Amino acid sequence: MKKLILGVALLASIFTGCTSSDDETTATVVTGEITGPITADKTYPLGTYTLKGIVKINSGVTVTFDAGSTITCDKTTGDNALVVVNGGKLNVNGTASQPVVFTEKSGIPGSWGGIIVYGDAPIKAIGGVTTSTSEDGNALPYGGTNATHNGGSLKYVRVEYAGAKLADGTKENNGFTFYSCGSGTTLDHLVSYKGADDGYEFFGGTVSMTNAISYGNYDDAFDWQDGWQGQNNSNWYGYQVNKGNFGMEIECSNNNNAFWPKVTDITLKRASGCTPEVAGDVQVDAFQFKKEGNGDFSNVVIDGYGNYTEASVVYQGAAVKIQDVTTNTDQVNASKIKLTNVKITNTTQVTPVGATAAISVAFPTGQFTTSTTTTGANLTTGAWSTVGGVNLLQ
Repeated sequence: MKKLILGVALLASIFTGCTSSDDETTATVVTGEITGPITADKTYPLGTYTLKGIVKINSGVTVTFDAGSTITCDKTTGDNALVVVNGGKLNVNGTASQPVVFTEKSGIPGSWGGIIVYGDAPIKAIGGVTTSTSEDGNALPYGGTNATHNGGSLKYVRVEYAGAKLADGTKENNGFTFYSCGSGTTLDHLVSYKGADDGYEFFGGTVSMTNAISYGNYDDAFDWQDGWQGQNNSNWYGYQVNKGNFGMEIECSNNNNAFWPKVTDITLKRASGCTPEVAGDVQVDAFQFKKEGNGDFSNVVIDGYGNYTEASVVYQGAAVKIQDVTTNTDQVNASKIKLTNVKITNTTQVTPVGATAAISVAFPTGQFTTSTTTTGANLTTGAWSTVGGVNLLQ
């Protein structure tokens, strides 16, 4: 009898051990609601969350999201956005197989404000001022002297259906908006998907971004102003599918700066049938430079920026368009705009042109070169670049 009892006890211990081991390898998915302001450090483990309101991460606070989480807004509840105030940090630890997704319930572009990060890195806004106030409805200050500002680490993050105005903001927000973020901020493997404004917009700062996809955003794939000067940008992929304006809209807020950003390995594509965001406001070029915009771009693929017809008027899409005389004089002629190893297909105007006949564009030798072997962005596909079973990179 004692032997029988001992045997049963042994078997029980074996099965109990197996159950414990299985529990340790099975991740628990939690649910919850995220509201703000967030005033103390917080980690959100793998889960499905509802983000409600304009949630601000306060200065001195770090918020972390674990890989694989989904955070959903509902526009019917009011304005929604995730805002990192200067001094706060957002760490999103997604992976290629388990990205972190921020989305909106209706799946309609322009349904929430996206992710907005503030810093105090250098800017030069209109009039050459070094600080300014945001236009996103938060009306927060940005700009400063902290070139290495650290707003956190965003890795393998997707933002869907953003582009809403917040409160009385003067413009729509983007998938990702960076106000004077510094070089200590990490932006890597990001996706901005089907928003109603730009995929990404930089307002000054020194932050750089690597491995970024802008897919199906209504305005520009990539946009910046206020003297953004990130130097280590690479692997940018923009695909404009239904509505879309410029592949890149580049301006420096009318400041003739001695600095400029640098981006390598770029692909800008425009699908057949893609129309401008607003009828009557035709913007169908891959690169547009205006208001003293400049930059150094290499290994660039441009495809699909062909003719667009509206009200019987044919508009010729351009690989590169210079919008105003001042930008042509100060930036093109002074060799502050450089595009090298550019491969252009299915695009009407393959040489840089001015927006009007009065702007005669002639890049200095070596500042604009083409190639038939350019590869553009080189991104590895995976769950991070797939939405609804569709590979965004195809």
